[in-house]
Amino acid sequence: MALYECVLIARQDISAAQAETLSEQFAQIIRDNGGTVAKTEYWGLKTLTYKVKKNRKGHYTLFNLDAPAAAVAEMERNMSINEDVLRYMTVRVDALDPNPSAMMQSRNERSDRGDRGDRGPRRFDDRGPRGPRRQDTATASEGEIA
Repeated sequence: MALYECVLIARQDISAAQAETLSEQFAQIIRDNGGTVAKTEYWGLKTLTYKVKKNRKGHYTLFNLDAPAAAVAEMERNMSINEDVLRYMTVRVDALDPNPSAMMQSRNERSDRGDRGDRGPRRFDDRGPRGPRRQDTATASEGEIA
């Protein structure tokens, strides 16, 4: 069987519990068609970049799937029929990540950027002293009012 990641965006009008129930319905479709759901993550209600079907926000859910293509096609068919689903995207992957996704990690756990100590000291005088100003006689005489 192939490995897939699927992200689902549900309408903002439904509650978080209803979004969880909706994701469980789609997971059950995968199980009924011979696949398994390795991981389900509810990312919460997030603001969309632009309006989608007159909605400014959406409930995001991630699925990690190990399922045949027919099961994924059936799940996507049901997602397209359901009125509560704004958008969905399913991508085939080489391996499923058992760790929490980047959306689930807290800001403290995201240490990919390091402590930024390798940039060296940051001071306002890092360019050295300023050189003397140039005196331009043409601009000085124009600026004066006679």
